[in-house]
Amino acid sequence: MNVECVLKAATTVGEGPHWDDVTNTLLFVDIYGNSIHRYNPETGVDDKFELDDPVGFVVPAKTGGLIAGVGRCLVHVDWDTKKVTKLHEVEQGLDTRFNDGKCDPKGRIIAGTMGPIVPDVVNMPKIGNLYCLDLDGSLRTLVKGVGISNGLAWTEDTKTMYYIDSTPRQIYSFDYNAASGELTNQKVIVDTTGRPLEEIGVPDGMTIDTEGKLWVACFFAGKIVRYDPQSGCELQSVNIPSALRITSRCFGGTNLNELYVTCSVYDAHKEELQKYPLSGSVFQVTGLGVKGFEANAYEVKIKL
Repeated sequence: MNVECVLKAATTVGEGPHWDDVTNTLLFVDIYGNSIHRYNPETGVDDKFELDDPVGFVVPAKTGGLIAGVGRCLVHVDWDTKKVTKLHEVEQGLDTRFNDGKCDPKGRIIAGTMGPIVPDVVNMPKIGNLYCLDLDGSLRTLVKGVGISNGLAWTEDTKTMYYIDSTPRQIYSFDYNAASGELTNQKVIVDTTGRPLEEIGVPDGMTIDTEGKLWVACFFAGKIVRYDPQSGCELQSVNIPSALRITSRCFGGTNLNELYVTCSVYDAHKEELQKYPLSGSVFQVTGLGVKGFEANAYEVKIKL
């Protein structure tokens, strides 16, 4: 196994990596840099699209352009023309913003919000929600009262959705109806509340491999952990050198066997930066011996 820094100090809060198999590029966001990035591993070029508010996630749309969570809005972004079109706004009057989001196996967007960061993550105000941008373009609420809406993943048979709310430091499973996008039967499958932050951190972004195991970014712990969702047991740990605040990861590369990892430098003090000088960088992990699935794109034609 090899861990390499491929983009040094590229972000303030790097998040939401998404491998675009159409262009063979890595999409990711810089939340407080208010920007979407598109990194080409072959050329080493990292292009950037800047917006007016924090960007929580980005996914491609099948019919062109990108869908992003920007502030409290879901928007369509045309990278070439720089046109940004608002699709929906949520939680008007609240100090919230979109955080993580992905497309489900049918091409819906599932994305959540969070309130303002407080020093003690466990005491985050639970004023966020998890939403579904459905196949007809409508928006509905799936889960209410979320602290920090984060990682999402689906099993290959589409019958189970995994979800992270970082505030209680737990990973959940839901029975998932792929035909309707409905969630039922919520269960806690991993609970890290009893473990020290420096040991396991706060669960953040998440992906699933073709063996059905979950790869979870451990914020404040400088590593990625592979979990068995059936037992909740840790199977493997990947330390990310010189970075502490690991935010997310996705499988990418032409064979989907490379793990791309984002992290944050936001709010890191001087002593931390001396110990973790690659904070805010993007890493590539190879030689894991497993691979992921192609990421889904939004299926609906956007009416602009």
